[in-house]
Amino acid sequence: MSPIAASRHARLALIALLAGGVAIGGSPIFVRLSEVGPMATAFWRVSLALLPFFLMSRMARQGDETPAGLRDHLLLLLPGVFLALDLAAWHLSLHMTSVANATLLANLAPVFVTLGSWLVFRTRITPIFLSGLALALAGVIVLKGGPAAISGGQLAGDATAIVAAFFYACYMLSLGHVRARFSTLRIMVWTTLSAAVCMLPAAFFLEGSMLPATLFGWSMLFGLAFISHVGGQGLVTYALAYLPTAFSSLTLLLQPVVAAILAWVLLAEPVGMTQAVGGAIVLLGILVARRG
Repeated sequence: MSPIAASRHARLALIALLAGGVAIGGSPIFVRLSEVGPMATAFWRVSLALLPFFLMSRMARQGDETPAGLRDHLLLLLPGVFLALDLAAWHLSLHMTSVANATLLANLAPVFVTLGSWLVFRTRITPIFLSGLALALAGVIVLKGGPAAISGGQLAGDATAIVAAFFYACYMLSLGHVRARFSTLRIMVWTTLSAAVCMLPAAFFLEGSMLPATLFGWSMLFGLAFISHVGGQGLVTYALAYLPTAFSSLTLLLQPVVAAILAWVLLAEPVGMTQAVGGAIVLLGILVARRG
């Protein structure tokens, strides 16, 4: 590839990365404005996204990647189970705490990924990572208003968001096993299908109401599936092919900022000074941990 073409691809990738970060950052607003419960919203999020992923996979014609046996099928389905648990916890947290808190604390996933890599794969943990972890935890305390406010009313919602971060880390770790053998589109199809199958009984038996009552309700579900899930993840995946992963990961920290701004404008959720400072400390801790 010529330098001119490489430069053009890099510029397009940067635009795609920023657009993808904004699209994903807007997903909490779709969840909050959904007319069905958090579990049903999670089900429609992956179910409606399944068709575009399947069509793109068919167009790519990657028939040589067909799973060979039961073990391959199980490996491809496992990330979807963790994704379902992640979405269930995160969507639930968005109804229990502020959008800013839920989105910010869900970004602790890289910390759990590193800890999981150390436990499962014995990956070495550096002092820089531990410093970032300590900084992020300190930021969470500041975010909640200090040690005296830890028992506040939104603590359960914040804790649920951290649980979502843990399951997202499990999702990422399980992807590491299958990514070496199968393409991104093949993985997305199987993972999305698995997540939809797991979410259906949870949504039906825990919430009952599965269908939005108005056209606006359906538009929120389609927006969540096509804009945030398919569009956001697709743009980010495209950008990662042309930009350094470290730089990309820093830019994607725009997601909690975008979510907080949209929640302030559309949902009238103010961001106080203590919350802003605590959020900045958490983001700084995540940045340091990722460098480690």
